[in-house]
Amino acid sequence: MRTLVLNAGYEPLAVVSFKRALILVLNNKAKVLQGAPKYRVRSASAEFECPSVILLSRYVRIPGSRNVPLSRRGVLRRDGFRCAYCNRSANTIDHVQPKSRGGRDTWQNLVACCLTCNNKKGDRTLAEIGWSLKFVPGMPSGVAWSVRGAERLEPEWDEFLRLPIAA
Repeated sequence: MRTLVLNAGYEPLAVVSFKRALILVLNNKAKVLQGAPKYRVRSASAEFECPSVILLSRYVRIPGSRNVPLSRRGVLRRDGFRCAYCNRSANTIDHVQPKSRGGRDTWQNLVACCLTCNNKKGDRTLAEIGWSLKFVPGMPSGVAWSVRGAERLEPEWDEFLRLPIAA
């Protein structure tokens, strides 16, 4: 069970375990906005509904916290696990500008890539082999990317994330 954490301005911050959320609530550092009635926790003297969404009593924003940290998994997720060159299923990442030629590990220089294309490209540039990208890579944006730990969103979080419900 996972819990969405909101700051005092109702902005999503992170996704934590229900245990961490329950500790914050019991220590009066957060209040429950929405529970998960089908999940309950029992102690020797009490029973609690697991929190699904909690609101922190106070939170000091950390500058730069809205930057999405770069990771291999994040690049694959951003690109939909599809190769940026041939659109087949991807399980590796590739530097558009090879590292051996000064390419850096950035959202703009990394793309998802299938093993075949990765081996064909090697350490050459796209211009050298006549390839092009299907899109312009960049840092992902949106609520799902700015909430730390939210790789998949729970349906009961929609009203708090202000996301349109997919039909």
